Amino acid sequence: MTQKQALLVFQKNAVHGKVKTRLARTTGPNEALRIYRLLTAHTHNAAQQITASKWLFYSDYYEAEFESRTDYVIRVQRGDDLGQRMCNAFADVFAAGCDAAVIVGTDCPAISASILKEAFSALELYDLVAGPAADGGYYLLGMKRLYATLFSGKNWSTDTVLSDTLRDAQQLGLMTYQLPVLSDVDTEDDWNTHHHFITGP
Repeated sequence: MTQKQALLVFQKNAVHGKVKTRLARTTGPNEALRIYRLLTAHTHNAAQQITASKWLFYSDYYEAEFESRTDYVIRVQRGDDLGQRMCNAFADVFAAGCDAAVIVGTDCPAISASILKEAFSALELYDLVAGPAADGGYYLLGMKRLYATLFSGKNWSTDTVLSDTLRDAQQLGLMTYQLPVLSDVDTEDDWNTHHHFITGP
């Protein structure tokens, strides 16, 4: 059976002083913004190499960068916290007729087309796909229908997010596939360690 696949990219608006704030503490806001733009370009480069439809969810408002692009569905995130925002985004793509959806952020320099393809392939056999982040969260989550429980009752941006999500999935009786552990970029050390993955301009 051929899946109607959707890739959801959750992207913070590139506002000076508002992105990569932990990174900016040591690099300064100018460098933090430059690095964030490299990370987002890298994420979209990986996205362009897969056949799924692309949905870009900005954090606060539309940016001109993708305004003329016809290969992306552009939305603004809705919800009071990250969980609600992700839940609403998945609801949108499933309501549009997709039957396999994968969400990623724009903080992971090691994200690649092969990781994204592996996630969609796993959804042919599994109910849920998780990409564990080294800090205890996840850099990717995929599913074939909305499981709202996975997005409630979490302490977002903490080291318990993945374990709490996997516990909820187990309680729901879901078969879960885990991708390789990758690192997000939150600090200057993270960037210095993992920037070699970047393929963007």
